[in-house]
Amino acid sequence: MAIKKNQVVVLHYKLQEENPDGELVESTFESEPLEFIYGIGQMIPAFEGNLEQKNEGDDFAFAIEAEEAYGLYDEQAIANIPMSEFIVDGKVDPESIELGRSLGLQDAQGNSYQGIIVETDEESIKVDFNHPMAGIDLYFTGKIISIREATDSELDHGHVHE
Repeated sequence: MAIKKNQVVVLHYKLQEENPDGELVESTFESEPLEFIYGIGQMIPAFEGNLEQKNEGDDFAFAIEAEEAYGLYDEQAIANIPMSEFIVDGKVDPESIELGRSLGLQDAQGNSYQGIIVETDEESIKVDFNHPMAGIDLYFTGKIISIREATDSELDHGHVHE
């Protein structure tokens, strides 16, 4: 059975930066496989596009350029936030502004953004809102373990049920 929309795909993969010799980002081969419903927007579209028409048992290897993955690195996605925004009860909690700490913020329209604190000084905190993999070409290898039709319940809920 070839992979098509609304099917549950179970696969193992290895993700490396740039190419087959690139730095290992993650691998499912030593753990649970990835399970997802194909064609409903759970995965990077280019990832799904490279799996289309693959069959159970097929191996795969493909690259996805940064633009088609998590986008190019955008210098405009770095924000300086005044230190005054982090004052609670008259002081700033040092743990709340640690370098590398993940920071969730919301704009005036209620949109949520996730960023990483990359720099601090007396006046402000610099937060990078780029995806951690922005600007990086991806290289996937793996194997399709199984393919089956998603149940109505899985499609209604938008995820694979155990």
